[in-house]
Amino acid sequence: MVDLNQRIEAMHKRDVLVAWAFVIGLWCAMIFVTIATWDLAPNGAARILLLVGGAIVLIFNTAAILAMLRHYREDRDFIYGLDIKFQDEARGRG
Repeated sequence: MVDLNQRIEAMHKRDVLVAWAFVIGLWCAMIFVTIATWDLAPNGAARILLLVGGAIVLIFNTAAILAMLRHYREDRDFIYGLDIKFQDEARGRG
């Protein structure tokens, strides 16, 4: 059982790390695109509209990732237990 708990913990940590990497990458990409395309907007109103739209995308995507991580933490044993069970069966270990 200890081995299973260690494997679940390792999988959960890896998924959390990947999710945060995605969030950071998304923010960096949106900031880069904003800077790179700033002069392409025809006027100040268009720039504000694009900033608001980009902010909404960032906020909702970040909130969705945080909700996913919360769900993974709450149901960690069930979610990762199933993954490990199927991985072991595919490898012929279980």
